[in-house]
Amino acid sequence: MSSIIQLLPDHVANQIAAGEVVQRPASVVKELLENAVDANATDIKLIIKDAGKSLVQVIDNGKGMNVTDARLCFARHATSKIRHAEDLFSLHTKGFRGEALASIAAIAHVEMKTKQDQEELGTQIVIEGSKFISQEAAVLPKGTSFAVKNLFFNIPARRNFLKSDTVEYRHIIDEFQRVALAHPNIHFTFYHNGSEMYNLPISTLRQRVVNVFSGKTNEKLVPVQEDTEIVTIQGFVCKPEFAKKNRGEQFFFVNDRFIKSGYLHHAVMAAYDGILKDGTQPSYFLYLTVPANAIDINIHPTKTEIKFDDESALYAILRASIKHSLGQFNVAPVLDFERDANLDTPYHYKDLEGITPTIQVDSTFNPFSDDKVNKHYAGSAATSSGSSSGFSSGYKKTAATSGWESLYVGLKQEADFPDEPAEISFESEEVTASLFNDEEVEHAVQNVYQIHKKYIVSPIKSGMVIVDQQRAHQRVLYEQFLTNMTVHQASSQQLLFPLNLYFSTSEMQLIAELKLSLINTGFVFEDTNDDHVVISGIPVNVTESEVSILLEQLLSDLQDGIPENSFSQNDTIAKSMAKSLAVKTGTSLTIKEQENLVNGLFACKDPNVSPFQKPTFITMRVEDIDKKFAI
Repeated sequence: MSSIIQLLPDHVANQIAAGEVVQRPASVVKELLENAVDANATDIKLIIKDAGKSLVQVIDNGKGMNVTDARLCFARHATSKIRHAEDLFSLHTKGFRGEALASIAAIAHVEMKTKQDQEELGTQIVIEGSKFISQEAAVLPKGTSFAVKNLFFNIPARRNFLKSDTVEYRHIIDEFQRVALAHPNIHFTFYHNGSEMYNLPISTLRQRVVNVFSGKTNEKLVPVQEDTEIVTIQGFVCKPEFAKKNRGEQFFFVNDRFIKSGYLHHAVMAAYDGILKDGTQPSYFLYLTVPANAIDINIHPTKTEIKFDDESALYAILRASIKHSLGQFNVAPVLDFERDANLDTPYHYKDLEGITPTIQVDSTFNPFSDDKVNKHYAGSAATSSGSSSGFSSGYKKTAATSGWESLYVGLKQEADFPDEPAEISFESEEVTASLFNDEEVEHAVQNVYQIHKKYIVSPIKSGMVIVDQQRAHQRVLYEQFLTNMTVHQASSQQLLFPLNLYFSTSEMQLIAELKLSLINTGFVFEDTNDDHVVISGIPVNVTESEVSILLEQLLSDLQDGIPENSFSQNDTIAKSMAKSLAVKTGTSLTIKEQENLVNGLFACKDPNVSPFQKPTFITMRVEDIDKKFAI
C-alpha cells in the first residue's frame, strides 16, 4: 500500500497554528505590542481601523532588524528570545515561541518596515498569506512598523465568527491596557478610526493606572508593598466601597507579564473577606516579581497561564500583604473599639526618630518692669473710691439663685380655693351613629401571606397559588420598562442635586451607545464627558441610591456586546434593569405590597415566566392537598 502520511506544507501548518495564536484582532494587537516592548522601544503607537478588521498597525522606535532578520522573522519557530530549552526557565522577554509573526502572515496582508539605528537604509517587506510579494530597501526612521490588513482574508469561516465591531474593539482595549499597565516606562499612544483614544506618557505606576482609567481612580487606590525571599509584591488594591459587580479592573502581572490566575484571585478575595458587599468584586493592580526559574510560562500559546513552584506560600503572602495594606490605611475595620484612630502615628512617620524641638527664650523679659504695667488694674485703682486696696474687680457678682421652691412662691395652696366641685366631667370623643351593629360588619380577610420572605401564597377558587416574589417582580418591571421604551417615553423624576458617575473609557463608549434607550426609560443626561456622566433625572420607580448599581449591572450584562437589532437592545436593557431593581429574596413585604405584586403579575401579558424564562408561580389544587392527607 502507498503511504498515507504526508508532511504538511509550511503555509498550511502556519494557518493551523494561527487558530491558537490569532483568535481575533486583539490577539494581533497583543503579539505586536509585546514584540515592540521586547525591542526596547520607548515610544509605541497603536493604530486601529474598523476594530482591527481592516487594519492593525504598531509603530515603535526600538532597535529594529537588519535585512536577514527582517526576512527570517516570518519563518516558523524563528525567534531571537531563546537559544536552548533551558532558556525557558530564565525568560526576561514577552515572546519566545517564534509562532506569532508566522501565524499572522499566514492569514493576513502584512507590511513590515524596519531599520536599525546604525544602518543608512531600512527594509520593507510585503507578505500576503505566507507568500512574499516584495522586499526592497527604503529610507525609514529607526524602529519597526507592522501593518496587518484584512485579517482572515483567506479563511472566511473564521472571519464570519468575529463579533461586532464594539465587542472586538473592547477586546483590543483590554489587550492594550494589559501591556500599557505593565510598562509605565514606555510612552503609549492609541488611535481608533483616526481618533486618539489614549495618550499615556512615561510616568509612575500610580499615574499610569490613573491615566489608563479615569482620574477618579486615584482616590480609590490603596498601595500594597511587600518584599520577601519568595516574591516581591507591589501595586494597588481598591477600597471596598468602590467594589463593582463585574470583574473588569482586575490585573495580575508576574515579571511584567499579564496573567490570569483563579488561585491568586481567591487570595485577594480572602483578604477582603467580611468587608465586601455580596456579589461585588474588588479592583486590583498587583505586580509580582518572582525568580525566573520559579515559574513556567510555556503552558499555552497566549501565555496568560503560569505555573508557580510554591503556590501555597504565594497565596499566603499575597493575602497577608493585602490585608495589611487595608488595615494600615484604616480601610478594614479593627476590633479595638477603645482605640481612637486619630491618635495613631501616620504610617509614613512610624519609623522616623523624634527630634527635640528648639525653644527660644527671651532672657531680658521682666514682667515687673515699669513699661509693663497692667493698665487695667491701674485704671481700676483710679476709679474705685470705696476700695481699701485700690483695686477692684471688673466683674459683677451674680445674685444667688433661690432654690426650686421659689418657683411656687405666690401660688395659693389647695386649702385656699373655695368650694371645689367634687367631680369634673369632660366631653368624651365624638359619638357617631352607625347604620349597622359591629357584629354585622364583615371584617376584611387577609388574602395573601409571605413565607420565608421568599414566596407569596394567595388562595384561589381551586386551591392556592404560590408566587416567587423576585421572579414575579422581575416580570412586572420588565414589561413596564419595555413598554416605556417601545410605546411611549417614560416619565422621570428630577434630582435636586445631579449625580456624577465615573466610568472607564470602554464603559463610557457603551453608555454612549445605550444613551437613547436609557433616555426612553426615564434617565435625563445633563452632560457626558470622557470619564463621567452627569444625570439630572431618573425613572420614577428607581431611587437615587440604585442608579449606580443599575448602570453597573447593565454594563456587566452587555460586556459581550450590544445587539444590533433595536428591539433586542431594548429587550436586553429591560431585562438587566428588571434584574437590578426587582425585590430580592429575603425582603419582607407588607400586606399591601404583596397584594400589588400578585395583582401586577397577573396583569402582565405573560405572567407564567420571568424575563429569564423561569416559572414565576405554581398552583396547588385542593385535590392535591387532600391527597397529601389521605391514608
